[in-house]
Amino acid sequence: MKEKIVIRQATASDISSIASFNQAMALETEAKELSTEVITGGVTRMMEQPALGFYLVAEIEGPGTDVEICGCLGITYEWSDWRNGLFWWIQSVFVTQSQRRKGVFAELYRHVEVLAKKQEDVCGIRLYVERTNNNAQKTYHGLGMIETEYNLLEVEF
Repeated sequence: MKEKIVIRQATASDISSIASFNQAMALETEAKELSTEVITGGVTRMMEQPALGFYLVAEIEGPGTDVEICGCLGITYEWSDWRNGLFWWIQSVFVTQSQRRKGVFAELYRHVEVLAKKQEDVCGIRLYVERTNNNAQKTYHGLGMIETEYNLLEVEF
């Protein structure tokens, strides 16, 4: 029997898992070590202030196994006056090594699409990806996402 992927909205009991996934993702993709205190505070704040966004988690249910959280993503919001609507930004994507290439992110993404399309004021879904993360880019393109004509610029404080 195949393992079943279940997507659900994260709860406060998932904070430590999401924070540790974010640390693992930052280390893997950017060689950055995130402070446990800061990332846990950031995840907690978004969970406590829904106006900032929300998290989804993916769980694996297998035959004779305990339920295991194997992935997550966060959604934050960007107002577009041009469209009089919100873009949902996918952030903090992580899937555990043992569950990669098994459709976990695809299930998370499809869940986001369903939720977004139910909201009248959501005009699209966006995400950013490291230029060298070719596997992730293939996955995103395979789900119908396209590259835009924009470069992402920032100033950090």
